[in-house]
Amino acid sequence: MRQIVMDTETTGIDPAEGHRIIEIGGVEVMGRKITGQNVHMYINPERLVDPEAFAVHGISDEFLQDKPVFAEVVDEFIQFVTGAELLIHNAPFDVGFINHELNLLGHPCSDIRDICKVTDTLAMARSQYPGQRNSLDALCKRLGIDNSNRVLHGALLDSEILADVYLMMTGGQTSLTLGSHGDDAGIELAPIERSSMLHITVSADDADAHRQWVEKTAAKGDCQWQALNYQ
Repeated sequence: MRQIVMDTETTGIDPAEGHRIIEIGGVEVMGRKITGQNVHMYINPERLVDPEAFAVHGISDEFLQDKPVFAEVVDEFIQFVTGAELLIHNAPFDVGFINHELNLLGHPCSDIRDICKVTDTLAMARSQYPGQRNSLDALCKRLGIDNSNRVLHGALLDSEILADVYLMMTGGQTSLTLGSHGDDAGIELAPIERSSMLHITVSADDADAHRQWVEKTAAKGDCQWQALNYQ
């Protein structure tokens, strides 16, 4: 089955409060091989990015001003994902936002799960590594995956990293190589080249403010940013 490892970045944590998607990244996997076919789009959310969200992904209002709105990219997105299995870390968060965007448009597909199978890789990791931290960073460290380019969250970069994590968790990526006579096949681990991404650094003050906000929000109940970063 065709698989797409996917991530989103948003203006905040709750679509019910009017927050929107600002970035979508997806990496195609076929036959346990990363194909190099990706989807990546920045989206003008038609609203401001919360400071706490900016501290997570570093995507500014100014950067998004000239980007297309979701209505302009929805057909490309739907075409890319239809019929695939979506692999998403903390899937309820991303699925909730995607469905919110679709419903704002009155799109015929009101629930992405009607056209895709959705698998939550965070739930998989929690099952495989119970009682341990299962954020992307923690999984990379556990599985020996290089995530040194991950200064902040970014949808395509996080999707590429998650693809490596998923394949390692489930047995490793395979690539088919033929011998000189074409009659022998070998399986090997294949390194993945990281995309050239928007690279943003965050100040120590911003990082500390974000940490304090996460801890304060978590004290009141479930916190999605904490689920993404600290579990």
